[in-house]
Amino acid sequence: MSLKRQLFVASLLMLLIPWAGLQFVLELDDALRQQARQQLQAQAGRLAQTAGDQIIGTTVIRPDEPAIYVEPLAGNLNLDGYGDDWPGYDEENQARNWQGQTSTEAGEPFLQWQAATDRRNLYLLIRVNQRQPVFFNPGNPDQPHDRLRLWLEPAPGNLVPGAIRKSWLLRTPAPGQLYGLEEASGKPDYRISGFLQGTGEGWQLELKLPMPADRSRLGFTALWGGDETTGVSTPVDPLPVLVSRNLALERQLEPQLNQGQQVRLIEPAGWVIARQQSGSTMNTPEFDSLSPLQVVEQISLNALRGLVRLYQPEPTVIKTGTNRVAIEALPETGLVRHEDDSVWLLTTREVFGGRTLILEQSLDQLLTLSGSALGSVIARSTLIIVAITLVLLGYASWLSWRITRLQRAVSASIDEDGRITGRVPNARSKDELGQLQRHFSLMVDRLHGYNRYLESFSRRLSHELKTPVAVVRSSLENLNHSNSEEERRQYIERAASATERLRQILHGMSEAARLEQSLDHADKEQFDLAEVAAEATAAYQALDSSHQIRYSGPDSGCAITGSPELMVQLLDKLVDNARDFTPQDGLIEVSLETTPEGLRLSVFNQGSELPEDTTTDIFSPFVSMRDGQEQGHLGQGLLIVSLIADYHGARVEARNRTQGGIDGVSFRVIIPAIHS
Repeated sequence: MSLKRQLFVASLLMLLIPWAGLQFVLELDDALRQQARQQLQAQAGRLAQTAGDQIIGTTVIRPDEPAIYVEPLAGNLNLDGYGDDWPGYDEENQARNWQGQTSTEAGEPFLQWQAATDRRNLYLLIRVNQRQPVFFNPGNPDQPHDRLRLWLEPAPGNLVPGAIRKSWLLRTPAPGQLYGLEEASGKPDYRISGFLQGTGEGWQLELKLPMPADRSRLGFTALWGGDETTGVSTPVDPLPVLVSRNLALERQLEPQLNQGQQVRLIEPAGWVIARQQSGSTMNTPEFDSLSPLQVVEQISLNALRGLVRLYQPEPTVIKTGTNRVAIEALPETGLVRHEDDSVWLLTTREVFGGRTLILEQSLDQLLTLSGSALGSVIARSTLIIVAITLVLLGYASWLSWRITRLQRAVSASIDEDGRITGRVPNARSKDELGQLQRHFSLMVDRLHGYNRYLESFSRRLSHELKTPVAVVRSSLENLNHSNSEEERRQYIERAASATERLRQILHGMSEAARLEQSLDHADKEQFDLAEVAAEATAAYQALDSSHQIRYSGPDSGCAITGSPELMVQLLDKLVDNARDFTPQDGLIEVSLETTPEGLRLSVFNQGSELPEDTTTDIFSPFVSMRDGQEQGHLGQGLLIVSLIADYHGARVEARNRTQGGIDGVSFRVIIPAIHS
């Protein structure tokens, strides 16, 4: 799997954060619903007590009892025979608020009506469908014509002497205004006025009369023909009871509602006699006033609401846009869905007289309490995670590009046969990948130098072995042709000398390998490096009178842990190397000093400097800078120095240096000191 995919998969794990937030919101929503259900039940009990006290003595409307529902008016009605200014008028659904009969299959006329009140007057909108009107002819009163008979019966609790059922007759010779004719006295009653208009499928009458007392009974019948039986009518025995909302009860219920709640009081017949709703605290901001981040947050919050609703129990669908509720279809408590697709938490409570109080709490309000702040956090965290994922993918692409570029550079530096053909460019960046590229560059450079040495090693070894082998061969050939003992002795000595040189060459080649094996079994001890360096330097000067070999440093007090014999061998190799490059009577100085890093043992020699090309590590095996000055040297001395330094935990370095006005080369061994 590529680095880009690995970081993508790792970034997906951060999506657990909004998932955990969603789980918390779901648990919080469930807990709030349980708590809200308990609070609603307790609150419904209090509201039921208030409603019961207010409607004591009010007649109960049973399910089998006919009724006419009277809507409250917020304004005035224009008495013109049209219903476009009536409450709840809907151009697309004009039959929404009509009460009464429905269309008949045979095309027979049928009756519909609406009722409204402004608390002073009662307004009736009566429609006869599928019947074109025949108007009253004053010149021939007995001629069949369309007419309306209206009955009004006072409420049982409001009976007074002489208060009986009254009836009025309404008819007109042409569309327009008309007045009621009291049938008992035969006199016009101008308190009952109306306006008749023809419709496409029948005729419509808009009436106005004084508002009867609560629970009064009112009915009407539309007649045509010469008898009193042809027509359509409301129930007559008994007359429908007038049902209207109790505005005084609604005013008492309003202050007891919380935000996002609504309450309805239902008669046993399903009529709504009280309805009150408390506004929601949710304020939807204008879209133009939102910043891009707020737009995304709103979208995320709406998605959160959708997810919460997805995990909620399936609500029961109920109808709320009408004035009559099917009580048997309501759950006792639980979630319900209104016609506008909003979800509510509902509970019911029985009220005095068999009535039902319905109390509902908007779940959008609950989700606002539980999810708005946390939803914003989740939305912002989701956006941040998406941004971080994109940044990680971009960063992974950048790293992948750098790694691919390094891979191509390394591949281009080596051919199919394994030969170094180029260099890896140095990296400018200082991070780990840049360090890796620099290490690759250094490794390729060292391998390149090592390969160059290996390529020349056979020539160098052939050159080193050619002379002793030739001497041995010529000595053996001359030995066969020599006549005197003196000649044979000379040839044998020459052959022995050449053989010894061959032995030294082979010994130098295997010395480093033997040293590595011996280091594994060498024992470390504490000794004074100053004493060892001073004594060894004195011995070198005694054995070599052609160079100035001297020691500079303390005579004692430089304790280290290691092997004094190996340290002497290290000095031997460094001094031998210095003698090879130091001219006659030149200076070789062995010095020892204390530094913050530890003890620094240095061997400085006057003479030729190191080359500026640093691609070849002079401490590597088979590396020699003698350029043919000596025979039998295969570059093993400085390798032995490096092995001994590593054994003592030290590091060795070589650099050109000017000391006391003398140019030369200094080899330094940095050895950690013992801290007491």
